[in-house]
Amino acid sequence: MTAAAHDHGPDGPCEAALELYARALRSGGVPAHEAEQYPCLVDAGLLRPDRGDPHRLHPLAPAVALPRLLRAVAEDIARRRRQETRLAEAFAPLLALAVPGADPADSAELVLISGLGRINQVITRTMTRATGEVLAIQPHASHVGPPPEVHAEALDRDQAFLDRGGRIRTLYQHTTRHIPTVQARYERLRGDVEARTLDEITERLLIVDRTVAFLPASRDRTLALEVRHPALIDYFATVFDRLWRLATPMYPEAVRQPSLNGVTARQRAIAALLVEGHTDTVIADRLGMNVRTARVHIAKLAATLGSESRAQLGYLIGRSGILDRER
Repeated sequence: MTAAAHDHGPDGPCEAALELYARALRSGGVPAHEAEQYPCLVDAGLLRPDRGDPHRLHPLAPAVALPRLLRAVAEDIARRRRQETRLAEAFAPLLALAVPGADPADSAELVLISGLGRINQVITRTMTRATGEVLAIQPHASHVGPPPEVHAEALDRDQAFLDRGGRIRTLYQHTTRHIPTVQARYERLRGDVEARTLDEITERLLIVDRTVAFLPASRDRTLALEVRHPALIDYFATVFDRLWRLATPMYPEAVRQPSLNGVTARQRAIAALLVEGHTDTVIADRLGMNVRTARVHIAKLAATLGSESRAQLGYLIGRSGILDRER
């Protein structure tokens, strides 16, 4: 028999240990190696080292041991009672917020979801029940996209939603227009689906039937927040609708943005950030492009306006009036 067989928690000595304790009382002690099988005896203080013989343990008198054990139990009960009181006090104001008669499962208006697999499962389950409209904001991603099987699963999920008569509207950044996976998505999907683009958009957002929203809760997107609070859902949907009205259609009909005095729409977006004093790195990140591409656009803009320095470029942008139509 090993010591692990008697590792039964903090409930006091086990029955086999009490038999050894009784034998120690009868004989005045027991060899120390025998007590190694019953650590609960030593933990409870029922057997103690013999000062005269380090290889033996002598028993604590039962009249002393029992009150000590009972006192430990009483202290544990008191600690539990204090914990009970603290929990009751902490939850008292929270219980007052609950809607009378609501299903507890439906009252969780903010839920943190962990793990990419779990996040996809929850979104898929939500989409399966949806029949109205899906609003999505998909910012540029600086890392490699999802595996092909995950992308295919998302396409199947969206197509099933469209087949039930649903509608999908998605906002992208302009830089995603030429990404093959984005183009392939709209070549495959059939139904009421639209996409528009902006120079800058918010973080990733998914709103399903204007009743539930999903947004990232960590930079690596391994955490997501499921939101069901009506006021927050209404706020997210309002932000989406306003961005949608400002965006340029990409699908089903792409619209080419006109140039102004030889300055393209992309260069105007960069010019607006330049006059705000942003660095090339910040501009590239804000507009969803790499730094090299941003610098190429800046060089073309400088050449168009006849600028010979960064400081002069900001002055010429302001004087040219190319940002006036952005206001």
